[in-house]
Amino acid sequence: MLKHTTCCPESRKTLNKVPEFTITGDENPFLHVSLRQGESISCESDAMVMMEDSLDLAGQIQGGIGQALMRRLANGESFFQQNIKAVRGDGDCLLSPQLPGAMEVLEVGRTQYNLADGAYVAASSDVEITAQMQSLGTALFAGSGGFFIGRTRGTGKVVVSGFGSLFTLQVTPDKEIVIDNGHVVAWDTQLNYRISASTNRSQGLLNNLMHSVTSGEGVVLRFSGRGRVIVCSRNRTNFIAWLIDQLPASRK
Repeated sequence: MLKHTTCCPESRKTLNKVPEFTITGDENPFLHVSLRQGESISCESDAMVMMEDSLDLAGQIQGGIGQALMRRLANGESFFQQNIKAVRGDGDCLLSPQLPGAMEVLEVGRTQYNLADGAYVAASSDVEITAQMQSLGTALFAGSGGFFIGRTRGTGKVVVSGFGSLFTLQVTPDKEIVIDNGHVVAWDTQLNYRISASTNRSQGLLNNLMHSVTSGEGVVLRFSGRGRVIVCSRNRTNFIAWLIDQLPASRK
């Protein structure tokens, strides 16, 4: 079995047949997964870094072609996911997300989560990532998967990642929270959310759009109700735009 440097202590007795997910490493960590014989996980394509010989890896289309296409639109996921199963005994594997940054293991069951673009890393076998249709206004402005958005279903664990560090915010009925769209990673499906082109409530839509352009303030999401929102410290879209600006003019 692999040894890891940091641990999220959880008893395998309480997990029943759910594989053990451990985030190991302080900066740009690995996801260390321990599976007992017969257990399996699904993960994003190309997430696997290393696995022991007792494990098998295969591609799969989770939920059928229709759901796979919608997830592709919703979260930018690959059409095929990877399935890792402990076939010849217990075994460990290491996974990593596409972008540098932190990861978090979320319990799903009574609580389900919506997932922003690129947030999904891996899930236990009883958890499925589906695609749900958004309202027209949210789809046009929010940028979180267009007309579709990723959503967890089932009972178990899902692992999400964000660009940079992660932070969990608690939304309560008496405290609405406004978050820049590019920093949202995942949020409780029980929360209400709506888009805004500005944090200024007193202006109309066109004025808010103009204000966003002139002030550099982007699209924000307003969350209300009760539940958790996981945010990341870096904005992927802004970082990509900055990288492009650094290229010589002839290479843009």
